[in-house]
Amino acid sequence: MARYLYRLLTFLGLSASLLFLAAGSAFAHSRSGGGSHAGLNIPQISHGEMAVISDYRGRIIDLASRAVDTNEPFRRVLNYAEIQYSYCLWGRMPGSVTDEESPFNECAHAYLAATKAVLLSMREMPREAAAAGEIISAVDTDMVRRGLALITCRFSGEAFNTADIVKPRWSGIPFHAASMASLTGLASLFGLGVFGLRRFSWPKAQSSE
Repeated sequence: MARYLYRLLTFLGLSASLLFLAAGSAFAHSRSGGGSHAGLNIPQISHGEMAVISDYRGRIIDLASRAVDTNEPFRRVLNYAEIQYSYCLWGRMPGSVTDEESPFNECAHAYLAATKAVLLSMREMPREAAAAGEIISAVDTDMVRRGLALITCRFSGEAFNTADIVKPRWSGIPFHAASMASLTGLASLFGLGVFGLRRFSWPKAQSSE
């Protein structure tokens, strides 16, 4: 029991630490105006495409990570996709992909736009082309089946750049109910973990005296 509580506490502590460190270094939104364009350009992704690409992200990144016929631009875009994903708290915030008002929606656009770019690049790789083509066909089918092709949002026309990390809009979290509830729940679990660990350890500490 103590080991379980310790692991839970460690996990929650690391998650909370990452969140607050990121918030402290990026309280303001990083995309208020053009940003740097010294890196590689990444085409925009529509709001409708995001929902489907998000479902296939694991398969795309797994295929890209095992790709053999790569070049530097491909690796840079793949690296950007993974960095952006971590900045967006690994897509765990509710509504980050589907809710235009989410403080995490623009950063979700960034990592999914990069993921889409990685997928399309693999069509030109001899060893990955067949698997990439299967994923693209599945994405296209889902887009039509779910009627998402024409759905857009305010970030749908926004292109990205590998030199410009898009961070969540931390100042908007208190005004977004789902994000606020999720972070409040994380803080509550962290507090309960601390309380449970201390309560379980207290009798043992007394008996050793």
